[in-house]
Amino acid sequence: NTLCTWGELLSGGGSLTKLAYYSTVQHKVARVRSFDHSGKDIDNEPLYEISVQEEITARLHFIKFENTYIETCLDFIKDHLVNTETKVIKATGGGAYKFKDLIEKKLGLKVDKEDVMTCLIKGCNFVLRNIPHEVFAYQKDSDTEFRFQTNHPNIFPYLLVNIGSGVSIVKVESEDKFEWIGGSSIGGGTFWGLGALLTKTKKFDELLQLASKGQHTNVDMLVKDVYGGAYQTLGLSGNLIASSFGKSTTADKEFSKEDMAKSLLHMISNDIGQLACLHAKLHNLDKIYFGGFFIRGHPVTMRTITYSINFFSKGEVQALFLRHEGYLGAIGAFLKGAEQDNPNQYSWGENYAGSSGLMSTSPDVYPMQRTRSGTFDMLEMDRLERPLVNLPLLKDPSTYIPDTVDLTDDAMARKYWLTCFEEALDGVAKRAAASQPDSVDAQERAEKFRQKYWNKLQTLRQQPFAYGTLTVRSLLDTREHCLNEFNFPDPYSKVKQKENGIALKCFQSVIESLDSLGWEERQFALVKGLLAGNVFDWGAKAVSDVLESEPQFGFEEAKSKLQGKGRSLDLDLDGPPHKCALIFADNSGIDIILGVFPFVRELLSRGTEVSGFPCKFLRNSGNCWKASLPTSRTLLCQTGNNPTTLTALCCSRLDQGLAVLVRERQTDLVVIEGMGRAIHTNYYAVLRCESLKLAVIKNSWLADRLGGKIFSVIFKYEVPCK
Repeated sequence: NTLCTWGELLSGGGSLTKLAYYSTVQHKVARVRSFDHSGKDIDNEPLYEISVQEEITARLHFIKFENTYIETCLDFIKDHLVNTETKVIKATGGGAYKFKDLIEKKLGLKVDKEDVMTCLIKGCNFVLRNIPHEVFAYQKDSDTEFRFQTNHPNIFPYLLVNIGSGVSIVKVESEDKFEWIGGSSIGGGTFWGLGALLTKTKKFDELLQLASKGQHTNVDMLVKDVYGGAYQTLGLSGNLIASSFGKSTTADKEFSKEDMAKSLLHMISNDIGQLACLHAKLHNLDKIYFGGFFIRGHPVTMRTITYSINFFSKGEVQALFLRHEGYLGAIGAFLKGAEQDNPNQYSWGENYAGSSGLMSTSPDVYPMQRTRSGTFDMLEMDRLERPLVNLPLLKDPSTYIPDTVDLTDDAMARKYWLTCFEEALDGVAKRAAASQPDSVDAQERAEKFRQKYWNKLQTLRQQPFAYGTLTVRSLLDTREHCLNEFNFPDPYSKVKQKENGIALKCFQSVIESLDSLGWEERQFALVKGLLAGNVFDWGAKAVSDVLESEPQFGFEEAKSKLQGKGRSLDLDLDGPPHKCALIFADNSGIDIILGVFPFVRELLSRGTEVSGFPCKFLRNSGNCWKASLPTSRTLLCQTGNNPTTLTALCCSRLDQGLAVLVRERQTDLVVIEGMGRAIHTNYYAVLRCESLKLAVIKNSWLADRLGGKIFSVIFKYEVPCK
């Protein structure tokens, strides 16, 4: 561990210290190994092999401590994070002042205090850029409570309303340009202070718990209490609050602590919401992010602020909240301390295996949640190997949604897919252990993976929004992160090695068969081959069952399983060649070798360049591939998505090098192949060039939902509107 940073956003009892630190993590990565078979008996040598290599990557850790455990926190820093090179520790917030002497004495380091607001803005910009589904709107009475936003390519400008003891309202225009435009002394401290006077409750979270059980209408005077119903002339409903605590002046009775806490929370939340809305309208902004210790992921707070914003803006301004708002200051302080490393030049991704999930804010679902201050206990982020950007060919990146089905909303689909991943888990764990036969602890690590991912799935059953919008893609990502945590970079490596060896030996005969056909017959055979190759998928239960029971199941058998009437390729391959085709396909197997490669060969023969491919496989595939090519216009690069499998595809997080290549080569055709890439994701993606999305449905439930049969074909050719 080379750098630690301190962030503490609230002083006093019940407050939290947030600690941010950087570490290097060693993990295994699966790589394709190239062999030179010249002069060797290739029948006795593997044509394809995956090697596992060690890599070092950077990881950011963000954790919380209650201030009552400050000594424990400092012991943790001293024992694990401070080394001989550490001279300064960055600090921000009230803790930078309150604990300065204690920190310097205990750790022997100089405390370098950073500006709170600067750290908050830096932290907010960082999470908005790097964490998908960081932002959510709160929806009253919704089954899932949260409506997550997709990452927008341009996050500026926005309004940040930080609700601590008071309220600060900041207009953020760019990475380094922001302006304090207003605020209020009536904030979280007001709620806490008045709440303590009214209820004799001294702890902030206990006040929130009281408010969640209260009925504010017993204390507040409503419009209908004044006018006997709605005030039609002004368009005010009868249930609108006319006067906070208004009934306390006339009612001759004692009010419950719960009712008073609820009334107080409504009063302050409404006041903050109206103030924020006025500032947003004044500065022509339509997005307001709310943060600070007052929010705490509490439903009544978010509901009231949201209602207030909607009411006063007439729906023109959005009230938005952040999953990690409690960490903004700590993240910003870290970024300030790491400026010599410039963390903003990299792309980062949340490590789902190491992050705790956003908990339900419903006390009925999680009655103990409010005793755990804040919505997140731990956050981990991994530095990605390459910067990620939008695919330049997306028609509108701001509206692009990679996932076809939102499992957070679709309860039936959610139940099915969670069960599907649960039932597949034992098989994945078995494959993971088998992928490392020489490792003495592979079985033990595979069991740890199985248990951890099982626990994640159970969490998602109760809280489908735990890591943002739940999708098939996010389930795959979480599984991959759990596999990587226990050093299983590719559980199917041995299967791939065997399957690729078989496919490579068949490749030349497939090419010869295609070359013997006439033009029209060859186009049909190419399409059928693309789809037949896509049948092979060990991740699909229907396929793995066939492959397990029929180990000799081959390419021709796969063709016979395809459902639907055959037809030739819709692409105009008889006209002028495309300049460059971008192909997203699996990174190994019969799918790519016998299905995609012949199709690539056909495009190349017409003078079309071909780019994409999530692996370096073509360069390692032996003379049989090179001899069959009329030219070598293949451009290979990483995509940035799931490097092991590329099962799903997010076109808003692609390798920067690929984006440059797409522009330079004037790509005018995109082919997206496979169920995960073309159906679970990108089915509705709109591109600015011709596109072909094709896959075989290898899931009986999905086939039924789409009105087809298992092994039915999806073949979607789209031409952009002029």
